[in-house]
Amino acid sequence: MSVEPRQLVEVRGMRARDVPAVLEIEQVSYGYPWSERIFRDCLRVGYRGWVATDLDSRIVGYALLSVAVGEAHVLNLCVAPDARGHGVADRLLDALIGQAEYECAERVLLEVRPSNKAARRLYKRRGFQRIASRPGYYPSPDGREDALLLELALV
Repeated sequence: MSVEPRQLVEVRGMRARDVPAVLEIEQVSYGYPWSERIFRDCLRVGYRGWVATDLDSRIVGYALLSVAVGEAHVLNLCVAPDARGHGVADRLLDALIGQAEYECAERVLLEVRPSNKAARRLYKRRGFQRIASRPGYYPSPDGREDALLLELALV
């Protein structure tokens, strides 16, 4: 089932009971997915998490953010394959940036694979700028893939 923009009901805080649905999206989206434990640990230590839901209350996307010492870091942002291209990632990114601003972060940082063209377009459209590379950051079938380190200045 595709998610039309009008069908996205809400972006709300992630709860522990959301982790199984989040994990399903994670596993179909990444060759090297996070484990259930990583998601649960993120929530346990107080990282901010959100989920996007459709009219049927189905989770169609999620995002996690850490904020400390004036910096926010996007840890994960993912949309279910059948919900991509309908503004879900934009709505989740709005929640992340809003939280960063609320917590007085001066900037938002994130890593993205150079091969993830859709994510790179989203972040560029939203004003993120490349500030560095992280060599060998991501696992890949061919060994390791670099990450692009992007920044959105909030101040």
